[in-house]
Formats: sequence, structure tokens, C-alpha cells
Amino acid sequence: MRWSNVPKMFVSLMMALFAAVALMAINEIAHQQSTDALDDLREAQLVRLRVNQLIRYVLDAETGQRGFLLTASPRYLEPYNLAMVNVGKTLEQLREFAVSSKEQSDTVALLSTAVSRKLAEMQLTVNMRKEGKDDAWRFVLTTDVGVEQMETIRIQSDAMYESSLKKTSDAYTKIAQSLQLARIGIALVSTIGLIAFYLYLRQKKALEAERARQQTQLQAEHDRLEELVEKRTATLAELATHLQQVREDERGYLARELHDELGAILTAAKLDVARLKGKLGAMSPDVVERVKHLVDTLNNGIALKRRIIEDLRPSSLSNLGLGPALEILTREFAERSGLAITTQFDEIELDESRQLTVYRLIQEALTNVAKYAEARNVEVLVLRRENHMTVSVKDDGIGFDTKTVKASGYGLAGMRHRVLAAGGRLYVQASPGEGARISAALPMGERGAIPAG
Repeated sequence: MRWSNVPKMFVSLMMALFAAVALMAINEIAHQQSTDALDDLREAQLVRLRVNQLIRYVLDAETGQRGFLLTASPRYLEPYNLAMVNVGKTLEQLREFAVSSKEQSDTVALLSTAVSRKLAEMQLTVNMRKEGKDDAWRFVLTTDVGVEQMETIRIQSDAMYESSLKKTSDAYTKIAQSLQLARIGIALVSTIGLIAFYLYLRQKKALEAERARQQTQLQAEHDRLEELVEKRTATLAELATHLQQVREDERGYLARELHDELGAILTAAKLDVARLKGKLGAMSPDVVERVKHLVDTLNNGIALKRRIIEDLRPSSLSNLGLGPALEILTREFAERSGLAITTQFDEIELDESRQLTVYRLIQEALTNVAKYAEARNVEVLVLRRENHMTVSVKDDGIGFDTKTVKASGYGLAGMRHRVLAAGGRLYVQASPGEGARISAALPMGERGAIPAG
């Protein structure tokens, strides 16, 4: 990631954070304003309701009063008395609503005074009617006191009604303002959010392009390194093959030199000893013993020379072919190691290079068996297949764990390289306590093929 993208990402993050905080703040403000407006609406509606109820109760009381005055029937007093009680309750509720406003408190006070006077006027006439003072209550009715109080009640009620209507209008205005604020705020926040999202998409696209570019560079570098490794591996393989061939050539040269020069020297020495023995005539037992020891030493030297030459470059491979050379190799190995060896060698026509590969593979495998396997029985097979040949050396020794024993050990690595250089595959199968098997599949010619796997 480029460091230049970090400030852009910070800006986008800050814009998104600001948009979220602003949206929550606007939502909270709109909610609070709407809640206050709804409370005002509810209070205004209750005020109008209580004012209407007050007028109705006063009118009910007045109706009951007039009926009682005209008929003197007590049944008119029941709605009158009920209305008198409800008027008091309604006035108390109006006083509670008017606590927060001095104007409404003054209006409610005036209204209460007018209602009290009206109620007192009505109570006075009712009492007079009960006492039989007909002229007195008729006189009270003819005065304008009740009309004046009723007019005052209507005026103050209208004032409270108008005040509640104004409060309702203000509440609706406040709701409209909160809705407008929410609308503008949401539009603004949405715009900021879209800008932040656009910046995020641009940054994401830039990061993806940068990541793709880096991936392309990494892939190109990986391909270059892989090609370099393949070239180095091929070079090392060619070098190893060349060194192996040089080694085999040197061993062949040394074998020929030992055969020619050292063989001639030992043979000449043995002939000289034979001539001296014939000319000495009668010899003391000590001289005879010395001559016999010298002959044995020369014979041992000749045998050692032959064994060294065979190890360096088996003459039996060049003179007798692969099968007989392997028979000699396994027989001499069995004699030296004391192991029981089972063999099967099919007749296969191979060039000198592949013959040497098979011979060295079996020779190295038998050497490993003698050093590490602690085996008693060994099976050596060279078998012809349809399009290839197989070579295997199997023992019943202690085996090993292929996961812990490096397959790149020098012995296995040398065998593997020989097989790969010949166009084949090497397989190692082993388990602790169950022996081991080294096998290889090799082509039988330049165009031979081996199975996959």
C-alpha cells in the first residue's frame, strides 16, 4: 500500500464518521422538537376540551337553575349540583395547564372569578327559591349581573381558546420545522455519505490496481527466479553429470593403468620368484617358508589389484555384458557380507552408459544394505517391461523412516542423479522394522518411455 493513499483513506473515514454523527444529531434534534410539539398539541387540545367542558357545565348549571326556579321541582337540582361539582374540577385542571404561562394564568384567574360570581349568583337565586322569596329571586334575574358574568366567562374562554389555537399553530410550525430540518439534514448527510462512498470506491480501485501491479511484478519476479533456478539446476545437473562422467573416465583410466602397469610389475615379480626358486636347489626350511610367503603375498597383491580394478571399472561389464557382470557383483557381495541374495536378471540390450548406470545403482544399493540395513536376505531384480525396464534392490533389514531420513543424502542423491540423467525415475520405499526397497524405472533406449508416477 502506498503511503499517499493513507491521507485519502483518513479523509474518507472522517467524512463517514462526521456523516454518522451529524445524522444522529439531526435525528435527535428533530425527535426532541417533534416530541415537544406533540406535547404542546396535546396540552392545547386538552385546554380547548376543558374550556368547552367548563362552558357546558356552566350552561348545564344555569339550565338546572332556571328549571328549578320555574317549577320548584327538585329533579332540576341534580344536574345543577353535578354541574357545580364538575365546574370546580375543570377550573382546577385549567389552573394546572396554565402554570407554565403567566398570560394563561391571568386568563384562568379572571375566568375563575367570573365563573365563581356566576355560580354564586345562581346559588343565591336557588336558595331564595327554596326559601319562598319569589320577589327576591325574580328581582335578581331581572338584573344584568348574570349576563355580565356570562359575557366575561365567554370572553375569557375565547381568550384561552385562542391561546390554545395559537399554541397548536406553533406546535404544527415546530413539527414542520423539525421535518424540514430532518429533510435537509438527511439530504446533506446523504450527500456527504455518497461523497465518502465515492472516495472509498476510488481508493479501493486504486488499491486494487496497485495490488494487481504488485502481483504482476511479484509473478514476473517469481517467473524470473524460477527460470533462473531452472537454468541453475540444469547447469548444476549438467555439471554433476559431467563430473560423474569425468569420474568414471578417471576410474577407467586408473583401472587400465593398474591393469597394465601394476599387473605387469606383479606378474614379472612372480615370474622372477619362480626362476629363483628353481635355481636355488636345496634350501633350508626357513628359506622355503620365506619364498612361499613371498609367492602368497604376490598372489594376494594380484587379487587385490583385480578387485580394485573391478571396483573402479568392472571389466566383466565390458567383456561379458550386464547380466554376467551383475551375477559376479552379487555373488562376490554375498561371499563378503554373508547375506543370502536372490537375483533375477532379464536379457536386456542396453548401451554402455545405461549398463554402467544399472550396475552402479545396484552396487550403491548393496553397499548401503551392508552398512546400514542389518539385513539377512536381499532380492535384486532387473526386469524387462513393455516399454521400459525396472531395477530394484529389496532387503529385510531394519528399514528407516523416509520422513526423517533425508532423501537427499549423498548415496540416494547419487543414485537419483544417475537415474534422472539416464531419463528414468527413482523410488524409495521404506518403513521402520519392515526393510527397504530401492527401485528405478529406466528407458531401454534413446526413445524409450517410462510410465508416469
